[in-house]
Amino acid sequence: MKDVLMKAEGDSALLVEFPQEISPQINASITALVHLIKEQRIEGIMDMIPAFSSLLIHYEPLVIGYHQLSKRIKGLLDLDLGDGVTQKRIFDIPVLYGGSFGPDLDFVASQANLTKEEVIEIHSSQDYLIYMLGFLPGFPYLGGLDSRIHTPRLANPRIRIPAGSVGIGGAQTGIYPLDSPGGWQLIGATPLLTYQAEREEPILFEAGDYIRFVPISQEEYKEIAKEVEAGTYTYSFRSEEI
Repeated sequence: MKDVLMKAEGDSALLVEFPQEISPQINASITALVHLIKEQRIEGIMDMIPAFSSLLIHYEPLVIGYHQLSKRIKGLLDLDLGDGVTQKRIFDIPVLYGGSFGPDLDFVASQANLTKEEVIEIHSSQDYLIYMLGFLPGFPYLGGLDSRIHTPRLANPRIRIPAGSVGIGGAQTGIYPLDSPGGWQLIGATPLLTYQAEREEPILFEAGDYIRFVPISQEEYKEIAKEVEAGTYTYSFRSEEI
């Protein structure tokens, strides 16, 4: 693949750099490369961290050397990465908007010169691509937020934002997976645990997946929260052709 560079990052990591832009096409190529590497089961690879326009590969240098690994990765890059992913996984995330769960919804609406209902409809009307995970374990950086509801971050960040909070920060939207400080405008919350350390797969989704926010009522929130707490809630996704 043209315009892709590889370089060493210390003595146990390889950085694959794609063209420096944020686009669904580049993200799809990175996701396809991750899938190909997983299929190859290259011995010595310990972890892969996708970002907006790069992939960081951690490896065990006593098992595979930098030059050997870079040769293997180059061989995969020479393939047509556009053929690597034919379906997308979409996670439906239930969200209770407004009230104490989304204390900044009124502000977002006033900034956009919209009603709260219009903000909710816009925010929940599309699938958001997860470009990368970061900041906190499982915090999804999502692309595709409608420009009508872009909202500046808080001038003074909150000391504690509850896990599950759904917010807007500038041109992005996302979910706080853990209690943490933060400066995003909070518009709602999900009862789901998008990160749970003791789960077999601690993070619910991965880079390259999609999220669709689904408005729910307070009663529905309580019912789902009970199931989550009891361990009976079934986390799932749906697949669609790309």
